[in-house]
Amino acid sequence: MSRTTAPGWTRREALELLGMSAAAAALPGIASAQSGVTFPKGAIIRTVLKDYPPEELAGGATLFHEHMSMAPDFLPRWMKFAAETRAANAPRGAGAGRGAGAGGGGGRGGAAAPAPAGPFFMQDADFMTEELTTAKREGISCIVDGGHPDMGRDVNFLREISKRSGLPIVLGGGFYTQPFYPKEISTMSEEQVVQAIIKQVDTDPIGAFGEIGSWDVMTADERKVFRAIGKAHVQTNIPIFTHTGIPGIAALEQLDLLEDAGVKPDRIVIGHLGNLVDPNVQVHRAICKRGAYVGFDRQGGPGDAEQVPLVMALLEAGFADRLMFAADTSSANQMKRNKGDGYAKTFTVFVPKLKAAGADDKVLHQIMVDNPRKFLAFVPKRPRKG
Repeated sequence: MSRTTAPGWTRREALELLGMSAAAAALPGIASAQSGVTFPKGAIIRTVLKDYPPEELAGGATLFHEHMSMAPDFLPRWMKFAAETRAANAPRGAGAGRGAGAGGGGGRGGAAAPAPAGPFFMQDADFMTEELTTAKREGISCIVDGGHPDMGRDVNFLREISKRSGLPIVLGGGFYTQPFYPKEISTMSEEQVVQAIIKQVDTDPIGAFGEIGSWDVMTADERKVFRAIGKAHVQTNIPIFTHTGIPGIAALEQLDLLEDAGVKPDRIVIGHLGNLVDPNVQVHRAICKRGAYVGFDRQGGPGDAEQVPLVMALLEAGFADRLMFAADTSSANQMKRNKGDGYAKTFTVFVPKLKAAGADDKVLHQIMVDNPRKFLAFVPKRPRKG
């Protein structure tokens, strides 16, 4: 079967793409030296178990936006709010169309298949350990959990599955989007929101603020949270990745708000922009030119056919250093045990399609290995907690 039509890569093919031998993968310091990437003095990547020198995570791909811990009712609520938003935005007499919850390529979009029977998979440590162990074997060296308290994220659960699988997990923090905010957000001042975020950092080993979102057109509360996240970043140096309403609504406004709060663009990923299908990639290019990262993070599904040309256009424009990839994996049907492609599918399913379209190994290594480490690495301003 040809590379173009193959459903995924073998472990050997993945290592070849990463530009390293099996021995180099086992010795991340060698792989890091080969890449030529440098980091600020004192920079670390903060994971739920420990802080890593960024060089130690060069032995495989890093996924900047996935989910390993959410409340059982999160996805059903998400689908309900998405359907309501599509209906509200649809022209009279038209179907729901491609509104705020439409699929983008394997993440939370589209109609969800019924979940397999049994315990909720994100509360089953044996199940999740198996999935993460498989992802590690398939070439993933680090994975970011994009949840936080308003999504029902369980820090102790993430600690357990990281320890058992041996796969480092970066813990997210912050607040998600308007439909999921705690009720008190609307009555809190901006400074009170800042302090609530700092409290998260002082309680748990937060390694990224994310996913921080706007559901559709930004609300006043969402703008307040974005400004607060920006101010919390200034106090901590913790990097930020966002959720944009589909298709890419408020992407530039999100970047404006964070920059106005004092965040440097290279500390920001504007997420879900694979859903903003524009052959001219105008918004994508504008974000790259400002120095922020463009997040393609719903990959490994039917939306890949639309995303591949967008990525290739940005590569041709010289923005390989501004791209970030992940799959926003969040449902049981995406898991390996349930015949899905698992947590590594960005690397094993989507990246081969880019290679078939003409992207070379050096560029793909940069996007999957170097860019996310550069983004996640920061010099802490506050001591680690937890």
